[in-house]
Amino acid sequence: MMNISQNKFSSIEQMAGQVVNIRPKSQSRTQSSSGNKEGSFSEILKNKQASEGLGELKFSKHANQRLASRHIDLTKAQLERLENGTNKAREKGIRESLVMVDNLAFIVNIKNNTVVTAVNDTEEGVFTNIDGAVIS
Repeated sequence: MMNISQNKFSSIEQMAGQVVNIRPKSQSRTQSSSGNKEGSFSEILKNKQASEGLGELKFSKHANQRLASRHIDLTKAQLERLENGTNKAREKGIRESLVMVDNLAFIVNIKNNTVVTAVNDTEEGVFTNIDGAVIS
């Protein structure tokens, strides 16, 4: 290993260049594709989304109260369609979306992946503070 204090450098850039050049190859940031510990970009993104809960739609306390008071029971298929509608809204850059599933309307905060409220077809439907809608 090079002793940096013995060398005379006229600039920090020259010293940094020497330090970078003497780093052993075993400490390089990237590895061959067969031994890549970090994984591909898509794998990293999927892991990050999973750790942040983006794959699973959450329901706010208010939304849960609305579902219970309006006797709305979502089937597994309806929940999947709601999640798909939320993902479509995310792809389009929508921040607050109305997502329609059958005769049900959901307001979803896309960034937080959270259903804010739910409405069925027995009520008047006026929706404010949304910037997009998805029929799923």
